[in-house]
Amino acid sequence: MTRPNLLPRLVLLAALCSFLLPQQADSGEGQSWLHEIRAGVLDHDTDNLWSGTSREDGVDLNAELVFTPSLALWHGTLRPNLGVSVSDRGNTSKIYGGGVWQYLWRNGVLLDLGLGLALHDGETDNLLAPDRKQLGSTLLFHISAEIGYCITDHSRLLLMFDHMSNGYLADPNEGLDTLGIRYGYLF
Repeated sequence: MTRPNLLPRLVLLAALCSFLLPQQADSGEGQSWLHEIRAGVLDHDTDNLWSGTSREDGVDLNAELVFTPSLALWHGTLRPNLGVSVSDRGNTSKIYGGGVWQYLWRNGVLLDLGLGLALHDGETDNLLAPDRKQLGSTLLFHISAEIGYCITDHSRLLLMFDHMSNGYLADPNEGLDTLGIRYGYLF
C-alpha cells in the first residue's frame, strides 16, 4: 500500500500551534488555551515492550500541546492533548490526540496517562517492506504513560512511554512503541 503524505498534517499542526500560543488579552493579562508544551527525544520502535518486537530503528523528535480546559477526575486532572512524533530515519511518524489524565503528588512527582487516536505515515500491510512495522490501519489507538518531576513551577522532566496499534480491529497488528525523555513547560 502507498504511504499517506504526513506533510499536510504537520502544516495543520503548526497552524494550530500558532493559533493556540499565548496571546495578550484586552486587560493586558496573558491568556491562553495552552496549559503546557512538551518536547523530547524518544527511542523509535523500542524492543521488548508492549509490541514485543522491533523492526524500525532511529529516534523520534516529539512535541505535544496540553490544553487548558480541564476536568477533575479521580483526584487528578483530565485535559485534551495534541502531539506529533517524527522519525529521524524516515520510518513511521505520527500525529496523535486525545486526553491526558494527570495526578500530581505534593512532593512534585507526577503521573500522566493518555488515551486517544493516532494517524501515521507507516505501512499498513505491505509484505514487501520487511524492515517496517505492519500496522494494519492508518488510524490507530494511542496510549501513553509518563512519570515525571516538577523541577520548578514552570518546568518538568518526564520519562515517557507510548504505544500505538489498531487494537486487533485490523490485520496485521504489530503495534509500535516508543520510550524516551521529555521536557515540559507550564504556562
